[in-house]
Amino acid sequence: MSTNTLEKLQARFNPKAAEGMSEVFQFHFSDAGSHYLNIQDGALDIHEGEHDDPSVSLSLSTETLKGIMSGDINGMTAFMTGKLKATGNVMLATKLTSLFPSD
Repeated sequence: MSTNTLEKLQARFNPKAAEGMSEVFQFHFSDAGSHYLNIQDGALDIHEGEHDDPSVSLSLSTETLKGIMSGDINGMTAFMTGKLKATGNVMLATKLTSLFPSD
């Protein structure tokens, strides 16, 4: 995953949407290795690698993530068509667009 994409996520992060949250989003990118987002009560930390106990794990390509975040790809459609695989608290994945709203 390019640093650029991570920086965009960091820049788009909405701390208000994350107030009171204590969750870890694990991403397994088919084209860029593994990264995880640690969200703790309105704060975001992005790390490379695997987390021991993520709240939800998402497997997808960086292009699919970009599409979901921009609204070009419907997250549920991506899930149903196999472009996105999720394990753990799958409902958390639906919060990604409110946590990282597009402009």
